Amino acid sequence: MPALARRKSVAVNIGGVKVGGSNPIVVQSMTNTDTADTTSTVNQVMQLARAGSELVRVTVNTEDAAKAVPTIVKTLRDFGVTVPIIGDFHYNGHILLKKYPDCARALDKYRINPGNVNIGKKQDDNFKIMIEAAIEYNRPVRIGVNWGSLDAALLTQMMDDNAKSAEPLDAMEVTRRAIVESALRSAEHAESYGLGRDKIILSAKVSNVQDLVLVYEMMAARCDYALHLGLTEAGIGSKGIVATSAALAVLLQQGIGDTIRASLTPLPNGDRSEEVIVSQQILQALNLRSFTPQVAACPGCGRTTSTFFQDMADQIQTYLREQMPIWREKYTGVEEMKVAVMGCVVNGPGESKHANIGISLPGTFETPVAPVYIDGKLSTTLRGDHIVEEFRELLNSYVAQHYGNPVLAGSAV
Repeated sequence: MPALARRKSVAVNIGGVKVGGSNPIVVQSMTNTDTADTTSTVNQVMQLARAGSELVRVTVNTEDAAKAVPTIVKTLRDFGVTVPIIGDFHYNGHILLKKYPDCARALDKYRINPGNVNIGKKQDDNFKIMIEAAIEYNRPVRIGVNWGSLDAALLTQMMDDNAKSAEPLDAMEVTRRAIVESALRSAEHAESYGLGRDKIILSAKVSNVQDLVLVYEMMAARCDYALHLGLTEAGIGSKGIVATSAALAVLLQQGIGDTIRASLTPLPNGDRSEEVIVSQQILQALNLRSFTPQVAACPGCGRTTSTFFQDMADQIQTYLREQMPIWREKYTGVEEMKVAVMGCVVNGPGESKHANIGISLPGTFETPVAPVYIDGKLSTTLRGDHIVEEFRELLNSYVAQHYGNPVLAGSAV
């Protein structure tokens, strides 16, 4: 399948991770810990980084949070975790960045919401102070507009102008245009203060899928800044996952977007890294990037009344994901591997042959054997009570043989 044509954008370097230009689309996430709680924040950043988050944002909303940032970053680096850390500022960012230079220095990027720094007021130079900090410490910024905190002065002005127009637009269209205008005007202000275009990323987030698509299409047509995509307040569970996937897929298919986040509401005490996995799966489903071997598994039917193949598919997918932090360091290209765990003879052998390695489990009333296909050919047949363990060993062997680095292997002898 040919690669999708990407929108041309200016590349931005964030602590060694390059966003935009011809670089791969970057997955990012955000902690939900109290940043002043350094231990909890460090642990969650490490969890997100291990899951594959390439940028991690932390809230910097209080003086205690700002004081904690240098310790958090140093602790992460001492543990060998190099993921860039982004500071999320609202309302008092100009105060915190100026009062706590060690915090400003420790962060790899600043996130600024123009709706919460009152850039529309002439007497308010809070936005300028934050940009000056970015210039002083040579840090990029994300100017992130959110329709829940849109610059009220700008929106009022545009609504008033629209009301006087001979052919007024509906209020939602004016709001969408105000979101884009806020982002672009803020970027222009930042450049006028001396911040380079290669230090600016824009985002314009809403919580409705169709509005998000329209806003980003409009913004992409008007600028070449790198764009961060995300459906804000996407929701919990399947609703949030489906809405995020629907919105981002439409834009990514058009080549719009340089970095993404799935802003999912986690269940109480839920796994925060789910949002990383969802972002990765969106990019992998669109063949834009590969992160972990994919398991093809049938949905089940009356031929598969046993739940064994479902359990096995889940165990194998979990195993592959757990192995990736190790495998990606040792086995080049393993993330491209295709695995099949099928439940009966109808599509089992055929789907298994299409995978690099696949197993066709016996359906109801079928002979209790499980043929394994490797690179399209029948390799062996498994039977008995240890099929999962035996298939896992075959997987390990396949990975080592097909993705191992021959230079490293030779030097170890």
